[in-house]
Amino acid sequence: MSIFSAVRDLDRLRQITQVLVRHGFGAFAAKMGLPGAKLEGVSEEQLLADRVQLGKRLRLTLQDLGTTFIKLGQIVSTRPDVIPEEIVSELKKLQDDVPPFDSAVAKEQVAAELGAPLEELFTTFADAPMACASVAQVYRAEVTDSAGTTEQVAVKVQRPGIDATVQRDLNLLHHLARVLEKTIPEAQIYSPSGLVREFERAILAELDFTTEAENAAAFVANFTDDATVCFPRILPKLSSRKVLTMEYLDGVKVDEAVKRGADGAWLAKNALRLILKMVFEDGFFHADPHPGNILILPAPPSGGYGADSKLQIGLLDLGLVGRLSPELRDRTVDLLLAAAQNDADALADALLAIGKAQRQIDHDAFREYVREVAARHLGKPMAEMEAAAILGDLVKGALKFEIEIPATLTMLFRTIITVEGVGKEIYPELDVLAEAKPYLLKILAARYHPMKLARGIWRDLHQLSDSARGLPRRIQDLIDELQRGNLKIEARDRPRARALERLGRRLRASGIFIGSAGASTALLIADRHQSLAEWLLIGGAAWLIFHLLLDWHHQRDD
Repeated sequence: MSIFSAVRDLDRLRQITQVLVRHGFGAFAAKMGLPGAKLEGVSEEQLLADRVQLGKRLRLTLQDLGTTFIKLGQIVSTRPDVIPEEIVSELKKLQDDVPPFDSAVAKEQVAAELGAPLEELFTTFADAPMACASVAQVYRAEVTDSAGTTEQVAVKVQRPGIDATVQRDLNLLHHLARVLEKTIPEAQIYSPSGLVREFERAILAELDFTTEAENAAAFVANFTDDATVCFPRILPKLSSRKVLTMEYLDGVKVDEAVKRGADGAWLAKNALRLILKMVFEDGFFHADPHPGNILILPAPPSGGYGADSKLQIGLLDLGLVGRLSPELRDRTVDLLLAAAQNDADALADALLAIGKAQRQIDHDAFREYVREVAARHLGKPMAEMEAAAILGDLVKGALKFEIEIPATLTMLFRTIITVEGVGKEIYPELDVLAEAKPYLLKILAARYHPMKLARGIWRDLHQLSDSARGLPRRIQDLIDELQRGNLKIEARDRPRARALERLGRRLRASGIFIGSAGASTALLIADRHQSLAEWLLIGGAAWLIFHLLLDWHHQRDD
């Protein structure tokens, strides 16, 4: 039975097959068993031999398949650690190039979602959208509060039926990814199922406007005391899963602000500072800061864009965000600090700590590759140094040595690269690593603060004590299993038997030491029986040293 027998929407599947065949993927479609596919057109060997043409064919295929597949291509284009550079460069060209839907339909949807006629909700509501994309379009409107104060707002309205279309296509994508991995083993290196899961999380979050509202509230809270940045305030009573009403930010694009006299160096450095704070202080960052999502606003009361004016950087479209765990934040600090200090070996160590090796790594070859990257990029004059090139080459190295980089980190790299690109257009001397270095050193100093280290030691001791308390029971269970004859240890040769004997001695000695250390720690923390605690610790240490010496003596005799 074909795996596609479980697919409900066979018409859509046939449409996908037709588009694949049209753009030269007929051989792949036939090999995957897609309904209606014929083994014709460009061969697999020809397709794979020319990655540039492969990227173009793939881009056109996704473009023809519509919104879901365009979004998939855009997400995949942010994973250069998984997808070859030639394909990534083509997928970056994908655009949400769709016509606007009927404004009458948009107004009906707003009224239905918010549960009241449009005229009761808004004082005015524009007849035409001010912006349009594949998922939603945005309208200017006005609201009046109970005190009679009027406020300009922007209303984001989801395209009708888009959620059902996306869900249908997601189901098909999961099927296609599984079939691709089964029928074309070479595709497994790109982890099709993993990419689809990552895409699913991203697009479902984008379709739920309450998520964007929550993100906006989090950003506002994180930057409460920073007057140089602003985020649109959300109006919860006029928002839902498919309608988002927010404060209208009256600003201009970055390049226009510079034309009007704004200081490009200030804008570039502050945009970078904002991202660094988001990443390394908050662990929560805007993951799509392209020029269309950045506005420059005059801060009251200046009202202008001159060099002496106070400005604000406004960030829009807060649906796509990244989150870094404290552990990943620390490792990312190590990576960027190693790059800032031109330390190639530390750079290699940091990348290995961040990634997950898919096979045995030739560490010497990997370090040599990282040294070549460092020699090629680091130490240049600031105007010539590009974080994009450095991070790009490091990601290529990870792909070459089959080191899987966390998706969140590639999202962060993309964010840094985007901010650098925007910044260098208005301030060519921008040096991302030089600007980041003081910030990273400050974070590093906080990481090794005595109080933080003490808390870490206490947490580790607490875990060790918990483990030690359960150790006697586990040892007794092991002895019981041995006595019942349910557990056997066999050695086919004498050296292995001796090795197992040494292992047993070491486990016994370590177990007794851990137990005595845990009990001693508990007594000291409780501030009871200090003498007993000290003797337990000394006795455990003496036992461990005795058995280490005994083990060394037996090993020498062997």
